[in-house]
Parts: sequence; C-alpha cells; structure tokens
Amino acid sequence: MKKLIAFTLIAFMGVQAFAQSTSLPTTNVKDLKGASVPFNETITPGKVTMISFWATWCVPCKKEIKAIREHLSDWHNAADFNYMTVSVDDSRATAMVRSYARSQGWDFPAYQDPNSDLKRALNFQNVPFTVIVGKDGKIAYMHSGFAEGGEAELFEKIKELAEQK
Repeated sequence: MKKLIAFTLIAFMGVQAFAQSTSLPTTNVKDLKGASVPFNETITPGKVTMISFWATWCVPCKKEIKAIREHLSDWHNAADFNYMTVSVDDSRATAMVRSYARSQGWDFPAYQDPNSDLKRALNFQNVPFTVIVGKDGKIAYMHSGFAEGGEAELFEKIKELAEQK
C-alpha cells in the first residue's frame, strides 16, 4: 500500500512539474528541406500558434489537418494566429512526409521530428496531438486525438488566446 501511495504521489508531482513548465522545448526539428532548427524558434513571438503533430500512417491525423486547413482562411479572418505541423514519422519516411505535404498543397510550415526527440520532450505518446502556444510563447493548451468537429473547439481556444493582451 505504501508503494502505491508513493507511486501515485510521484506520478502526480511529475504531472504538476510538467504543467508548471510550459516553456517550449529547444529540441531541434527539421524543416522539409532538411535544415535543423530549435523548436522554440519556429514560433513567432507575440502570436498564438497551433501545432498539429501527425504521421503519414495516421488516418485521424490527416483528417484533422484537412479539417483545419478547410477552415484556415476563415479562421485567419477572425483571429491572428499561425498554424504549423510536425511529423513524428521516423527518418526513413522523410521523403514520404515531404511528398504528402506537397501533394496536399500545404501552404503553412511543416517540420519533422524524425527521432521523436520533441515528442519525448513534450511527453506525449499518440498522434494526432495538438498544442496551442499563447502569445507569451508558452504552451497554453494540449489535446490528444481527433473527432470530426473537434477543430471548432481548437479554434475557440485560439480566439480566446488571440484576444488576450
């Protein structure tokens, strides 16, 4: 029983530590041309940013990005924010990630996390995974999974953060 209580306490403290540490990791990601850049430098200071983590093999991920992309034009008229994606495919899939982004006509930044370093730094297991960064450059919201219509909830959070001074 003591071990269970200790484990629960340690697990809770770990979650609390992460919740309080909302700064963006400096872990390197790669742009689609292969250039390495610290993740925290991909975010525009003073601007809300939504980041979709995805993989080429993940059907819900592709659906989420497609749903968001369909709304981006209208959303940008209603709120000032950036959108980007980060693929968690391994390094063997680099060409597939580039090809998929190009075939979909993505006109937003797309990055790759081929060794899952960023994924580990953000401490998530599954994709789709969405992070919204506030104007202060800190993580304001995290969401795992996708259900049709769920993009509206994400946009509500974006509007709320974009209206903050």
